[in-house]
Amino acid sequence: MNRSGLIRLLESYAAPTTQERLFKRAMLDFAHQHPDCLERSNLDGHFTASAWLIHRKGDKALLMHHRKLDGWFQLGGHADGDPSLLDVAMKEAMEESGIDHIVAINSEIFDLDIHEIPANPNEPRHFHYDVRFLLHVASDEDFRANNESKELRWIGKHISELPTNSQSVVRMFEKWVSLTGLNDVF
Repeated sequence: MNRSGLIRLLESYAAPTTQERLFKRAMLDFAHQHPDCLERSNLDGHFTASAWLIHRKGDKALLMHHRKLDGWFQLGGHADGDPSLLDVAMKEAMEESGIDHIVAINSEIFDLDIHEIPANPNEPRHFHYDVRFLLHVASDEDFRANNESKELRWIGKHISELPTNSQSVVRMFEKWVSLTGLNDVF
């Protein structure tokens, strides 16, 4: 399996925090050590891709209340062998939001996270090596929920609108709120 693009993408990310630098190092080690790092058949863990999806006006972001994990998260999913994690993030954002016109703000990593997925009847406990991208809705479409979510919700740029205190989601929220120059995109 060709992991060279994934490795280059990770190497090019200037992780802004100590925590993300640790995630980056662990992800690079994992990618180098596991030829099947992009496959969910790797029961230790595998790469996933997520999207911090911004409304076309730039003033809100979409979160989902995940049915299986029973918590609020960004949109995303498994790579399933696809080495282009940006493409995976876009595909998952479209599938989970029902919005067809989603584009990447850029091709750079927005955030990194490694998190544990608890055991369930279908799989043992494992880790997701999650690479996140900044995407936006490029149309007037609104979301349509699917069976993976209990609820989808647009949130504004005030912390009181964030329906979770998950460190991972809060970190992305804070990055989004602090971004400048996005008005050129919308």
